[in-house]
Amino acid sequence: MPLDDDAPRSLLAPGRSPSPLAHPRAPARQRLTDVSSELRDFSITTYDVAPEALRRLLPEGFEPEVVTLGGRPRALVSAVSFVNTRFYVGFAPFIRLTCQQTNYRAYVRREGESAVWFVATSLGSRFVALPRHVWRFPWHRVRGACASEWRGEHLEELRWRGEAPEGEERLVARGTGATLATLPGFEDAAEARRVLTHPLVGYLRRRDGLVVTYGVSHALLDLEVASASDARHEVFERAGLVPAGQAPHSVLVQRATHFIVRLPPSRLRPQPVARRADV
Repeated sequence: MPLDDDAPRSLLAPGRSPSPLAHPRAPARQRLTDVSSELRDFSITTYDVAPEALRRLLPEGFEPEVVTLGGRPRALVSAVSFVNTRFYVGFAPFIRLTCQQTNYRAYVRREGESAVWFVATSLGSRFVALPRHVWRFPWHRVRGACASEWRGEHLEELRWRGEAPEGEERLVARGTGATLATLPGFEDAAEARRVLTHPLVGYLRRRDGLVVTYGVSHALLDLEVASASDARHEVFERAGLVPAGQAPHSVLVQRATHFIVRLPPSRLRPQPVARRADV
């Protein structure tokens, strides 16, 4: 099913009703400038990358979060894809969008704290012009589709595709029935959650070069481990992070959740210095 501003508002097969959203910790109250969205067909497709390749993309003061895989230090990046439903800004709740989105993010540390660095974001809506031109975020428009089948909270199959000049995004995955216990490179589920699923502060370099930050609020995610038969996220390839054909480190999925994004972003003061090219 194609997903864009004018897409049908129902994302479920006929005769199926959405499962209730469980919030062990309800997100904080939404402010007028915040964005609220209920996310369906939520997936986190993670790749392991060379720490030095990621470090070259980061300004001074940011370091890759490093794990050990096969005896080697590796950094991690994820394509976080979902379908926005009831996506709106607090001051305009009467304008609600349904569209697909993928956040391309890397896991980093700044001043000893875990965070994410956003490499790029794709949005299946003409309203991508707002973050791109007003806040100068590195966002681009994508055209694609998402088809899924769930049995309760278990994923039977997810098919995701997106096309944009900035690169193709593609995922075909099936749930394994296993909940997130641990993943390669992590001591236990708590560490995997801290790094991959619950960093609440994000940073990015705007299109004019300034580094800004913003936060998110969401309930504890209840993720299922999935297996990917096909995955490609070309934005990471073009950034020199993931070679074409590399299989994911892991895929995690959840049928639905709710996020609040704390906007507008804030500039870092003082501005971080760009890392030297030889580092």
